[in-house]
Amino acid sequence: MNSGVIKKTFFILLLTFYITNISAQSSHVLWYNQPAEYFEESLVLGNGKMGATVFGGVNSDKIYLNDITLWSGEPVNANMNPEAYKNLPAIREALQNENYKLAEELNKKIQGKNSEKYAPLGTIEITSPNRGKATNYHRELDISKAVSKVTYEIDGVKFTREYFVSAPDQIMIIKLTSSQKGTLNFDINLSSLLKSNVEVKDNVLSLSGKAPLNEHVGYTVLPKYLEIKERGTRFTTLMKIKNTDGAIIASDKTLGVKNATEAVIYVSIATSFNGFDKNPATEGLNDKTIASKSLKKAFAKSFDKLKSSHVADYKKFYNRVHLDLGKTTAPDLATDERLLRYSEGKEDKNLEILYFNYGRYLLISSSRTKGVPANLQGLWNPHLSPPWSSNYTMNINVEENYWLAENTNLSEMHLPLLSFIKNLSVTGKITAKTFYGVDKGWAAGHNSDIWAMTNPVGQFGKEDPMWACWPMAGAWLSTHIWEHYIFTQDKDYLKNEGYQLMKGAAEFCMGWLVEDKNGNLITAPSTSPENQYKLADGFVGATMYGGTADLAMIRECFDKTIKAAKILNVDAEFVKKMEADLANLHPYQIGKKGNLQEWYFDWEDKDPKHRHQSQLFGLFPGDHITPLKTPDLAEASKKILEIKGDETTGWSKGWRINLWARLWDGNRAYKMYRELLRYVDPDGKKTEKPRRGGGTYPNLFDAHPPFQIDGNFGGAAAVAEMLVQSDENEIRLLPALPDAWESGSVKGICARGGFEIEMTWSNKMVMTLTISSKNGGKTSVIYGENKREIDLKKGEKKILQLWIKEKK
Repeated sequence: MNSGVIKKTFFILLLTFYITNISAQSSHVLWYNQPAEYFEESLVLGNGKMGATVFGGVNSDKIYLNDITLWSGEPVNANMNPEAYKNLPAIREALQNENYKLAEELNKKIQGKNSEKYAPLGTIEITSPNRGKATNYHRELDISKAVSKVTYEIDGVKFTREYFVSAPDQIMIIKLTSSQKGTLNFDINLSSLLKSNVEVKDNVLSLSGKAPLNEHVGYTVLPKYLEIKERGTRFTTLMKIKNTDGAIIASDKTLGVKNATEAVIYVSIATSFNGFDKNPATEGLNDKTIASKSLKKAFAKSFDKLKSSHVADYKKFYNRVHLDLGKTTAPDLATDERLLRYSEGKEDKNLEILYFNYGRYLLISSSRTKGVPANLQGLWNPHLSPPWSSNYTMNINVEENYWLAENTNLSEMHLPLLSFIKNLSVTGKITAKTFYGVDKGWAAGHNSDIWAMTNPVGQFGKEDPMWACWPMAGAWLSTHIWEHYIFTQDKDYLKNEGYQLMKGAAEFCMGWLVEDKNGNLITAPSTSPENQYKLADGFVGATMYGGTADLAMIRECFDKTIKAAKILNVDAEFVKKMEADLANLHPYQIGKKGNLQEWYFDWEDKDPKHRHQSQLFGLFPGDHITPLKTPDLAEASKKILEIKGDETTGWSKGWRINLWARLWDGNRAYKMYRELLRYVDPDGKKTEKPRRGGGTYPNLFDAHPPFQIDGNFGGAAAVAEMLVQSDENEIRLLPALPDAWESGSVKGICARGGFEIEMTWSNKMVMTLTISSKNGGKTSVIYGENKREIDLKKGEKKILQLWIKEKK
């Protein structure tokens, strides 16, 4: 072989290597060389109501089913502790006397029941008689289409399974094919951890049952089934097979196919849940009828028609945003291998994009049901007694789930949370009066559930006030209403629904505030979410007065409610009262370490590296602390983050990345983003050197640990925050761009004021910018030291010739 041929061959091999190992790498596909063994390796699908967790086994394929409306319990009795507020004077007296130990004990008297649990619906098991060795196994989830696929070969026959959960048709579809005629054989079993019944009738496999009442004490005890008629949420699952050849076989409890080439399984589910305030047993929906209608309607359609409708519906949301972070030299590996490689410090920009895209995928897939937002596990829960009941934890977690809704162009996915807030305001009015003695407005506490429970938790005095006694969820959640308005400019929503909810939250805050010895307004009693102080005499507690987090949330609540009222030109007198109270709030304090104090006094933390950083609420998700407007407070916030360090749980790391982005430190934010993507072994996996702690499981689920979805959402939101930041008056480009992302492009990121951004950058300099307006308006575009005033008409798009000048 002459040298020319050798060179040419080498070049072809090099080009093949480049194409295979670089360009083939995907920022939209998760894939694996083996089936999932653990939940944290599985691939999840959802249409915002129905969820499926796919393991992709060869001879036995397991699929967990969930319905986001299937919870234990029934409508809450908000008036459960009608005289709890009568304990407030004694608590406040103890605090005035600086008797914190007594205040801590008395604070337990202001507690109610714990939340209900999110329940697992059932498990599909598809078993095959094939016993040969599987080769060329491949399992994937294409998040650009919301379709999962499994392929493998046995004895020369290629088997394929394709899965999706359709929102337009409210159906799950599983298509099974074999490459050789008549070689497809399988049986389907249905089961549930809940009390249920399985039967086959007219070739329809059904699973029906009921969720329990959650009569237990604490998070970790399994629910007891109460044999009381007409209580609890009913559920129904129906499955039917459409085959092209072969025969459908059935027993009294199984359904299957024999000697076929192709078969499509249709799965419909429904529950009797009919709203937070309706008994699901006596006033519930007819779950059997709903499931049957969905099945019948979908069964009349072909697989191709169902799939194309599903993909088109999904893509109209997913395709709104496109992110590119420049060239990558990372090889094309299976996702778990990519994650392991990345955890060693290697470069993989497309994995960073994949994680961002996956966050958006998860929100589209888990948040499309009115009044029922994504919970601690989004939509996917296999446990009868899930971690923390998989409930709505409202001192950070449910809010973090929605940080990416507006800025990553998924406003519609925000609506389940906004409608849930409306539900909370109903029970919250009773909570405000009975637990806190406030006659106006509404309040909500640390935990909630599908029944919009708002009372402080703690099992009527049995739990620690550090997490149980916290009444500020209404103030925090009200800011989500403002965020939805300021991003969408939907004035009708603000006028007809949103503002009244904001006003109610503000009214409670006004009634809850008391004067301190200096005449400033504070909260008393107060706690800082799940954290504790340590006094000089060694006492460790949580109950105090004037907590920084409380006042930060009230500041943000008042500020946004004032702005909303002025936009609508209403409630002038109420606005004056809010402005007066806002001016009289106890001011932020900077401690001896240069830190933003968490407590009224400059006390020590029991755990200086505690995962919560609630006192920094004003920096993020709030916006009244900024490096420009309040440099001293921004510097004190930075000091807190330095004291706490970077090592923390998944959701907390997601929050800290956003905080560093707001401090315009892109490299620190990026460092923590890389750490968020640190490989974590599945919880049940036994290894010689297990990789545990906060990070990311093999299926890209966030590891708190255990799995909590908020870290996925917080991390995705932070990527957008690093690229674009905005308020009502300005848009700031590349405010926290890390060195690692020196070149790239983004399309579809949203900014406050109803604007949408498309830009490219190179060498950390903005090269092109297109800005469009949904409803018309003015804003200032800021890049580095440069500023441009923009005034756009509704629907107008403007291409700006920017100041190609490096930021200083």
